[in-house]
Amino acid sequence: MIVKVVNKSDNPMPFYETVNAAGMDLRAYLPDGHIVIKSMQRVLVPTGLFMEIPEGYEGQVRPRSGLAIKHGITVLNSPGTIDADYRGEVKIILINLSDTDFVIENGDRIAQMVFAKCEQMEMLNVDVLGETERGTGGFGHTGSK
Repeated sequence: MIVKVVNKSDNPMPFYETVNAAGMDLRAYLPDGHIVIKSMQRVLVPTGLFMEIPEGYEGQVRPRSGLAIKHGITVLNSPGTIDADYRGEVKIILINLSDTDFVIENGDRIAQMVFAKCEQMEMLNVDVLGETERGTGGFGHTGSK
C-alpha cells in the first residue's frame, strides 16, 4: 500500500525503524524553536506532514512507549485517528503526565502512526440484541486474577 505524503518539514519522511515494526515514528516540526510542556499541560504539535491515506484505511496516532515510561508524555486522544479524507497537516495532541517540564525540539520523535483497515458500518435500530455468555458484564466483571 502507498500513502502519498507532502512533507513541508525539514525532517525525514516517516519510516519503519525495524523490519517488523508496526508503526512509523512522527517527528515534531518546530521551525520557530522548541516547545515546553509543563506538568499536566497539553499541546498541539505540528509534524509538517500532509497525507493522502487510501480509502478504507485510517492512520492511528499512538504514543511512543519510551516517552511514556521515561517522561510521562503520551498522546491525549490515543489512538488519534487520521481519516482517509483528511488533507490537513497531521498534528499530535500531547500531554505531560509527569511532575516536571518536558522540552520538545524540532525533529524529536513524538508519536507513532499505525495504518489500519477500517470499514464503515450501517446502524440498524432494533428492540433486542442477541444473547451471549458474557451478556452485559463489563468494567472488570471477570476479576483481576
